[in-house]
Amino acid sequence: MKKKLIRLLSIILPLLLGVFLVIYVYNQFTPAELENVKTSFRTADYIWVWISLAIGLTGFWARAYRWKYTLAHVGYTAPFTVKFSAVCITYVMNMLVPRSGEVSRAAVINKYAGVPFDKALGTIISERIVDLILLVLAIGTTVALQYDMVKAYLAEIPFMKLLLYGTIAGIFFIGSILFFIYSKLGWVQKIKVKVSGLVEGAISVFTMPNKWPFLLLSLYIWFSYVLMFYITIFALPETSTLDFGSVATAFVVGSIAITLTNGGTGVFPVAIAKILTVYNVSFEAGTAFGWIVWTSQTAQIIILGGLSFLILPILARKK
Repeated sequence: MKKKLIRLLSIILPLLLGVFLVIYVYNQFTPAELENVKTSFRTADYIWVWISLAIGLTGFWARAYRWKYTLAHVGYTAPFTVKFSAVCITYVMNMLVPRSGEVSRAAVINKYAGVPFDKALGTIISERIVDLILLVLAIGTTVALQYDMVKAYLAEIPFMKLLLYGTIAGIFFIGSILFFIYSKLGWVQKIKVKVSGLVEGAISVFTMPNKWPFLLLSLYIWFSYVLMFYITIFALPETSTLDFGSVATAFVVGSIAITLTNGGTGVFPVAIAKILTVYNVSFEAGTAFGWIVWTSQTAQIIILGGLSFLILPILARKK
C-alpha cells in the first residue's frame, strides 16, 4: 500500500506542480502582456515548427536504429518496426509516469520480438547511461561557453539562498555517497550489485564490436534534439535573432526541466521564458516560444506513441 501511494504521488505531484506554474504565470500577466502572448501565437511562422518536427522524427529513427547494436551485443535481433514503435511508446509513457517508458519499451520488444525482458532492459539502461553522459557534457560545455550569462541568471537568486541551497545539496550528495560506500545494510548491498551491473553494461557499450556506429548515432540523437530546438526560434521574430550559444543554454535548461518532471508539463515553458529574459527576450515572447516548442513536441510524441499502440497488435496479428 505504501509503495502504491509513493508511486501515485510521484505521478500526481509533478503534474500538480505543472498546473500550479501555468496558473501562477497566467495570473502574473497583465491584460496587455497576455495579449502579446496571444499575438505571438497568432503571428508565429509554423513552417519552422514543422521543419523542427521532421528533424525530431529522424531522432526517433536514430534511437530505434541504434538499438540494434546493443541488442546484437547480447545476441538478439528485432524488426525495425517493433524497435521504432517501442521507442515511440517509451516517450509517451514517460510523460504519464516518470521512468516507466524504459520498462514499457523492454516489455514491448519482449512481447513482439521475443527478446527476454531482462536482456532488453539491460540494453536500454546502457543506452540511457550514455545519453546521461552526453547530457552532462552538453551542460558542461554550455556553462563554459555561456559562463557570463549563466552567472547573470544565477545572480537573480539571493546569494545567501543560493549558498544555502548549494551547501545543503553538497552535504546531501557527499553523505549519500559515503553511506552508499560504507553501509552494510542488506538493501544497500543489493543496490551495489545492481549498480555494478549497470556500470558493466555501460562499459560494454564502449567495448562491443559496433561501438563507433552506436556512439555516432548517440551524438546524432542529441544533435537532432538541439537542431529541432534551434530551428523553432525562427517561428517568432523576438527569438529569431538569438545566437547558437543562447539557444544551447535554453536547450539545456529545457532538458533539465523535462528530465525532472513528467515531460516538462507546465515547467518547460516557464523555464525557457525565464532563461531567455537573460538574452533580452521579453517574458511574454519567451513564454509563447516555450509553449510552441513544448506543445508541438508533445503532440508529436502522443501521435507517434498512440499510432504505435494501434499498429503493433495489427502487425503481430498479420505475422
